Amino acid sequence: MTLRILIVDDEAPARARMATLLGDLALKCPHELCGSAGDAGTALALLQSTRIDLVLLDVQMPGMDGIDLARRIAAMPMPPAVVFITAFDDYAVNAFEVRAVDYLLKPVRASRLAAALRRVIDDRALAASVSGVGQSIGVDGVGALADTAAARPHFSVHERDRVLLVPVDQVLYLKAELKYVTLRTLSREFLLEASLLSLEAQFEQVFVRVHRNSLVARAAIAGVERVPLPDDGGADRHAGEGWQVILHGLDERLPISRRQWGTIKALVK
Repeated sequence: MTLRILIVDDEAPARARMATLLGDLALKCPHELCGSAGDAGTALALLQSTRIDLVLLDVQMPGMDGIDLARRIAAMPMPPAVVFITAFDDYAVNAFEVRAVDYLLKPVRASRLAAALRRVIDDRALAASVSGVGQSIGVDGVGALADTAAARPHFSVHERDRVLLVPVDQVLYLKAELKYVTLRTLSREFLLEASLLSLEAQFEQVFVRVHRNSLVARAAIAGVERVPLPDDGGADRHAGEGWQVILHGLDERLPISRRQWGTIKALVK
């Protein structure tokens, strides 16, 4: 996928540096730079006349700032993704509220920008494929996914000295491991300090339990497959065989417990 990118920053040197950095990443992250803007008004005009997949957006600008512009972008019928590029680290919560994909601090490293671009590419590819999966296998909850994600669109993940915003509708599964929950998207894993039980209660229309230690996004279920089980007399043993859930876009499989098999089977009929 080739991303169509718009740079929005009130400082011309910052726009030039970002364009140069993007040029250095052209082979690793295919994209087309479709324009740049020094203020929100110019950016909105470009967004209305040109198809844009990603806006690289500064926060502090004269007139309408980046947060308010991101709110306007989020209200568009088919909004592009937004990645904030800022010298200030105290707007992460505001970025969460306007559904930003990432929050990068200036001076931006090429590796961090590449990771953000790949995340947008992967998220858009997954969104398109999950939509197709939901239609083809008749998975319930696709509409509920959008409704719930709109109410709380992101998980807020603390990672070292930064806060990352992971869109709920891009999460494939949540898996309890010791005192953390592993959150898995198509591109990578994150760690949450939360209980699986509380997450299940908050997002029961988005995720379905497949095992005592894992929840799977309903819309990401591509199917199930039968697997042999060792004859160890465990609680999930069922006539010497069991089932695993297949997740669209991942080679990884998650086991389905005997208790949850009926629920998952009904979803993939």
